[in-house]
Amino acid sequence: MTVAGPQQRMTNKNDHENNTKGKGRDKSKKILVVSAHPEPQSLNAALAGFAVEKLRSAGHEVLVSDLYAMKWKATVDADDFPDHAPDRRLQVMPASERATLDERLSPDIAAEQEKVRWSDAVILQFPMWWFSVPAILKGWIDRVFTSGFGYGPEVPPPYSEGALAGRRALVSVTVGARESAFSDRGIHGRLADVLHPVQHGLFWFTGMAPLEPFAVYESHDVPGERFAAVTREYGRRLEGLFTDEPVPFRSLVGGDYGRDMRLLPGVETPGVGGGLEMHVRPRN
Repeated sequence: MTVAGPQQRMTNKNDHENNTKGKGRDKSKKILVVSAHPEPQSLNAALAGFAVEKLRSAGHEVLVSDLYAMKWKATVDADDFPDHAPDRRLQVMPASERATLDERLSPDIAAEQEKVRWSDAVILQFPMWWFSVPAILKGWIDRVFTSGFGYGPEVPPPYSEGALAGRRALVSVTVGARESAFSDRGIHGRLADVLHPVQHGLFWFTGMAPLEPFAVYESHDVPGERFAAVTREYGRRLEGLFTDEPVPFRSLVGGDYGRDMRLLPGVETPGVGGGLEMHVRPRN
């Protein structure tokens, strides 16, 4: 894959938004599925495979990044930026921005960025490990969403139109615990809060529109009959990938926040006393 230069990237972004707006009549979309589980026969692998088959059968184009199969390098280091002098202090943000804008990132990062640019939607498939994504997926996020690509002064501001606006995003996660443990009064906290770093901190920050996550609870035991029910529900979610209402996170430039990036007094939804839920607009 070739890597676009800064001006071409902005042109591609505008073209992507225009094309996406014009695709209301065109049902064919481009979807990137990023899968993160070490076992090819796992439930996560089965769900990733189901999504690919379901989307392709609907006429969509699908690319897959199976991070374990790719032996993806999870750690950010100077090797990500080939022009970085070995005797120079590594400051990751400016180094990543220079390498991104100069088209001098390591080839594996450049290839994944090209997949994201290509896509109309991104699906992350992973097991919840220690209330977060697996390290290999966190490394994909850390390395791929560089300054100058996902954020930074060279791209539109975060929490609004964003660098990757026009794309949708879906988390598909397997969870060992029961669903009630991730409810509003559950001991683990609401699933929406646990996934906030991905939903809000990655997707919404970069301009993508995150949908409500799809979760399979008590995932250690999913016999055939239950798997059939799970895939039926997941199939419905995939059918709504471009039509379901995204999570209505508040925009940084929408008048809800002050110059200090704090929510203005009285803006929160009545009955919401605090916490992450304040940053979600009331649904229609």
